[in-house]
Parts: sequence; C-alpha cells; structure tokens
Amino acid sequence: MSQINLNNKTFVLLENSENGEVNSETQFDYKQEGTLVTANYSGGTVLKGSIIGQLIATELLMLYHCITSSNELKAGKAIAQVSTNSDGRIELHLKWEWLTSEESGESVYVEHVPGS
Repeated sequence: MSQINLNNKTFVLLENSENGEVNSETQFDYKQEGTLVTANYSGGTVLKGSIIGQLIATELLMLYHCITSSNELKAGKAIAQVSTNSDGRIELHLKWEWLTSEESGESVYVEHVPGS
C-alpha cells in the first residue's frame, strides 16, 4: 500500500464512544507536510480544536485540544490506524484518552468527499 496523504482532506465522525466530545456536526480539516500532520476542527459541541501529529506508515500519533460549547478546555492523545475503505475514502480508527480526565475511548472518522 502506498503512503496515504492527509493533506487537504476533511473528515467527519462515523462512530464515537459515549464519553467523546465530537459529534456528527464536527468537521476536521487536515494538512500534511512529510510526516507532520495538523488539523483544525469545529462544529457541534466543539467551538474550536486543533491536532498535531506524526504519520508513521499507517499509524498517526496525535495530540489534540479543544474548547467545548460549554467553555470547557480539554486535551488528549490518540493513536489512529489509517486505512482506505471499500469506497476509496480514508478512514481513521482512533484509540484515544483525555489528558484532562481519566476517560478514554475509540472513534472512527471517514474522509468527507463533497457530493458523496
């Protein structure tokens, strides 16, 4: 499999653990330069958030933080398995944990292709 590039890709939530902050209205806009990955996200229960990470083969190591619609500042870390689904869209399968609490969970995001 060739290296997946996340540059200029937009992702939306497919599945999330109950204690996750993101919902179906949250949109993630990714940029990538080499192995450096960044993203900004907002929508739904998230006013503004950002991600910084490193893509090594098909594993994305990331740190993230956000401010929620209830003005709560949250931060966490995650490891995402990056793959391509049967539609050819990129999927991110995250195992994450908050650094601001003891909670953890799993989430799945899929590349949003306009008009799909």
